[in-house]
Amino acid sequence: MINESLDAQITENIKREIENSGKTKTEIAKAIGITNATVSQYCSGRAQPTLATLSKLCKFLDCSADDILNVK
Repeated sequence: MINESLDAQITENIKREIENSGKTKTEIAKAIGITNATVSQYCSGRAQPTLATLSKLCKFLDCSADDILNVK
């Protein structure tokens, strides 16, 4: 139950950071070396990024992992 809640929060945070960046899913995918479909899966909650991909995503979106993981 906790993991499902955390996964949902991470999904929402990823979507928020992508929207705030003004970048397209295609731009993000190309810049960090994943497919557009994978970015879409992150936004729909069907997949979660690995730590390596999360790091690249945060660098490209100019946000911190805390912004996505909501960990204090």
